[in-house]
Amino acid sequence: MADRQEDEDLKLALKMSMQHTPPEPKRSKPREGSGSGSLAGGSRDESPETKSRRLQRELMAAAAEKRMLASGKSSPAESRVQASSSMAANMSAKVVKKDNELGSGDTGFGRELSPEEANELFVIVFGGNVSKGILTQWTNQGIRFSPAPETSMGLVQHEGGPCGVLATLQAFVLKYLLFFPEDLGKSASNTGLRRLSKSHYVASDSFSSVSDEVKTRALVKSMCEILFMCGNNKQAVVASLPDIEGSGDNEKDEAIAKALEGLSIESVSDLQKIVRIGTFTTQASALRTLEATIPVFRSRMGALLFLISALLSRGLESVQADRDDPSLPLVTAPFGHASQEIVNLLLCGEAVPNVFDGRMDLGGGMSLKGISKTVEVGFLTLLESLNFCKVGQNLKCPKWPIWVVGSESHYTVLFALDTSVQDENELEQRESQIRRAFDAQDQSGGGGFISVEAFRQVLQETNVRLLPEKLDNLCASGFIVWSEFWQAILELDRQLGGLKDSTGVMGKKVFELYHFNGIAKSDINGGSQAMIVEGEAPAQRPRLTRLRVSVPPKWTPEEYMAMPSSSGAAGKDSEVNQPEPSQHAPLVDCIRTRWLRATCNWVGDPPSIV
Repeated sequence: MADRQEDEDLKLALKMSMQHTPPEPKRSKPREGSGSGSLAGGSRDESPETKSRRLQRELMAAAAEKRMLASGKSSPAESRVQASSSMAANMSAKVVKKDNELGSGDTGFGRELSPEEANELFVIVFGGNVSKGILTQWTNQGIRFSPAPETSMGLVQHEGGPCGVLATLQAFVLKYLLFFPEDLGKSASNTGLRRLSKSHYVASDSFSSVSDEVKTRALVKSMCEILFMCGNNKQAVVASLPDIEGSGDNEKDEAIAKALEGLSIESVSDLQKIVRIGTFTTQASALRTLEATIPVFRSRMGALLFLISALLSRGLESVQADRDDPSLPLVTAPFGHASQEIVNLLLCGEAVPNVFDGRMDLGGGMSLKGISKTVEVGFLTLLESLNFCKVGQNLKCPKWPIWVVGSESHYTVLFALDTSVQDENELEQRESQIRRAFDAQDQSGGGGFISVEAFRQVLQETNVRLLPEKLDNLCASGFIVWSEFWQAILELDRQLGGLKDSTGVMGKKVFELYHFNGIAKSDINGGSQAMIVEGEAPAQRPRLTRLRVSVPPKWTPEEYMAMPSSSGAAGKDSEVNQPEPSQHAPLVDCIRTRWLRATCNWVGDPPSIV
């Protein structure tokens, strides 16, 4: 019985002594500086074998001293045993608390990037020959909300390069602010969201009434959602800075800003010195960590740290596998813009370079990668209106009416408050069906043409019945161009599978969209300089523009020109359905890639997408 008690005492002493620091989950590398010596002292530099033998001797001595105390003999080491027991109990409580906060598999902060990781990350993002100007752009952009009441829901963009990161994050922030205010706490209840049906929501436009607390919560949730999406909903890696003390957010902001004074990232070693990462397998633990580190993301390193977090969440090997050409840097030269791969990573969790749906088979075992699934928030681009690419339905028709808008050099955000702007009537559904069938056969990289054999497959799938002479004309060149096929569809009666409607009123729509540009620049359309002056120093002034959008009926060009304008019923119908005069800006061309022939009107300066 005594021997069994001694064994139990020895096991208890071993357990208490080994818990002099909270045990950590398994990791590929131990956290640097985590060892602190034994309870009785010891060198930090001793080998593991030496440390193990020393701990065993101390534990055996502690067990012997405990037996002496039990037999009534005094021991000069009594206080040490009691202190060891007390410390073990305290540390055990800390372990339980830490496990509850993080969850199994979470590592918390503190791990440095290895030299190999830092080098791979740096080269993937910036390449091997990046200019100092580009590095400056990416290390001087925090994630901060606009101080102006009318744009207070928007993130301010001080530098042009990281706008792809900020615009995509902004789109997710709007998703939470507009359509999920109940997830942001009681103080968000005044946002005025109305739910008209199971899938129909109408949000409030009272952006200035949203509190800082609610906006921060929306930002944290957006960051968490994006990072877990990049990590296949299994993990999120959060990149931050070494812990900087401060009792409140304002003090931390000041402490971080002071710590970053004079600091520049010009090489791999600079990146390795400053970045600390933690891995989280539960959204609850990641949310708590992101909330605690918001001052870091508000700092001038914020946008870069969030990009690094997304890349590491995805995994650098997976990021490279997503890409068509992994030898190119993700930040494009010479201007340091975020590539489409960065935007797609944050939109869908994969760093694919293209915006069409699915994969495009090029033959010979080669393919191009596009968007594989429907996304929460979408993407439109001016380049599609210029026929440089084709945005697929996955990005064009997201779950929520919010789109990142790309131009040749900048990213902004377009959104609606009413989810019904995405609803399709019968004819729009028919149009989408035909377009999807055509795009599925399009192997031209978005060029808009298919082979005769593929065309016959499209006709069969969509039940379109063209007259023989029209079919021969379309197939005469050996391939079918979408614009010619689309014209034939518009001229074909609905009973034959086309879109021609004898009523002449084919689903006109009128709705509102909002456009947000977080950076202040001169309008491409000759508008006024979007800068204001406070005292003598110029200040950034993000812009929010409300647009009234009218989508006319789907007439053929011939029918539109022949529409009667005389008085009477026909003339009155014509007045109702003719599009109103449209104002123009490059943003309108982007909108028309989503709503064909839309007309747009606004008050004030034209919305700018540069």
